[in-house]
Amino acid sequence: MAEANPSNPCFGCGAANPRGMKLVFDRDTDRRRIVGRFRLGAEYQGGPGFIHGGIIATVLDEAMGKVCRFRDVRAMTAELNVEYLRPVGVDEEIHVEAFEDRRNGRQLFHQGEIRNAAGELLARGRGRFVVVDPARSRA
Repeated sequence: MAEANPSNPCFGCGAANPRGMKLVFDRDTDRRRIVGRFRLGAEYQGGPGFIHGGIIATVLDEAMGKVCRFRDVRAMTAELNVEYLRPVGVDEEIHVEAFEDRRNGRQLFHQGEIRNAAGELLARGRGRFVVVDPARSRA
């Protein structure tokens, strides 16, 4: 598995953010999917023993955003929808996968899923990402 970028300050995937999650994802090039396996600790809980819904949304957003790597473009999240199907327990191993659904010009539509080690679907997301010019997005 890859490592978090040491100069990236992103809350979700950057190693340069001391309060960040430092999530790391791999590319499954054959299936054109982004994949990750994590155990999220008690610092990310909402209700006692369960991961906060906003953190679940962050994990899905991060995974879906990384799907842009297959097109070698930079895109920003424009819309994110999450369906919470089952609670995610603290320190439970989760498997995350994200993939492209379709593209319409500068708009990329991605999907993501979080499953437990038994393969049960815990949460799924849909995102709309808009391709941006990297030089303009830093301004």
